Amino acid sequence: QVQLVESGGGLVQPGGSLRLSCAISGLPLGFHTIGWFRQAPGKEREGVLCINTRGGITYYTDSVKGRFTISMDNAKNTVYLHMNSLKPEDTAVYSCATVCRPNTPGGAWGQGTQVTVFS
Repeated sequence: QVQLVESGGGLVQPGGSLRLSCAISGLPLGFHTIGWFRQAPGKEREGVLCINTRGGITYYTDSVKGRFTISMDNAKNTVYLHMNSLKPEDTAVYSCATVCRPNTPGGAWGQGTQVTVFS
């Protein structure tokens, strides 16, 4: 059974940084794409970025380009979302999944972690 567990969310001031972790069990990294998503209050879930099996990264949200990036630690079977220069509009619940698009069927999802950027 594939399980994903996010951690690392919290409160941060604008301009600050956070690193979110997505610990994966039941699925070896390098054999599947992993996507990061976010859902702000009152809005639909949106894809943020995705990493494929070759390490290629696709951004789905233009506003995070140049500020967010993704990395993998195969030894820990963990994918990280590095978020820099955070803005209040980045406030959302962030989730990881074994898909790149929010409506792709069959993906395994984590429970999410809250990120709040406040002044």
